[in-house]
Amino acid sequence: MYGKLYLIATPIGNLEDITFRAINTLKNVDIIAAEDTRHTLKLLNYYGISKPLISYHRHNEDVKSDVLINKLLDGENIAIVTDAGTPGISDPGEEIVKEAIKNNIEIIPIPGACALINALIPSGLNTKEFAFYGFLPLNKRNRKKILEKIKKEDKTIILYEAPHKLVKTMEDILENIGDINCVIAKEITKIHEEFLRNNISKIIDELNKKEIKGEYIILLDMNNNTNKESDEIKDKTIEEQYEFYKKQGMEKKEIIKIIAKNKNVPKNEIYQKFVK
Repeated sequence: MYGKLYLIATPIGNLEDITFRAINTLKNVDIIAAEDTRHTLKLLNYYGISKPLISYHRHNEDVKSDVLINKLLDGENIAIVTDAGTPGISDPGEEIVKEAIKNNIEIIPIPGACALINALIPSGLNTKEFAFYGFLPLNKRNRKKILEKIKKEDKTIILYEAPHKLVKTMEDILENIGDINCVIAKEITKIHEEFLRNNISKIIDELNKKEIKGEYIILLDMNNNTNKESDEIKDKTIEEQYEFYKKQGMEKKEIIKIIAKNKNVPKNEIYQKFVK
């Protein structure tokens, strides 16, 4: 009989933010695969748990996934834990889940702390619909591409960011998306937990006055976003755009000017199409 793979959520700061089920599972599995064994050992010692630990992180995920799958096939039960939060959410776990599915191994999630959810619910932003983008790419071109995608969203957007990159990321958001309403969640569940709620520019000013340490989550208020509608209009034909703006009660001269800008062509070119 194959072993079972447990995906166990661990505390994101406060060590007491873990379920009884998670503790009992950690006590009963054969092996615990941890993102950082030293970090996980502190949690295990806190709850008096002693189990064999295997290092399982981003840089050895491909190799160690095969090792763990073989152990599961041999009947051993394995728990996957990360340094904080839920495995697979911007953390290791996704690859071994895919391999376990291929090998018909049972996968059991043990729910618990998740930083993005615990940042969202006290943010004051719309929680009915949101999108999680994780960490923005480091590559400038890829980063700009993602920011352009976010610019078209019409829901709450959640990002993770490291402290030493926080201000630069906020400046990139300001440049590419605008001075929108934003919430910064710092050190969720920890002693120095804090929320900054303001426009991007004002939060940047506030951050520049502080020593930036800890874990940060950025929440962008893209609700009621007009950029999405604007881009959809730009994709319409010249004739469709003309009729759209005409229904808005705009004059021909003003409509031609807007269409020319949308299509990035001279105004005369648009004007000729509507001369009567």
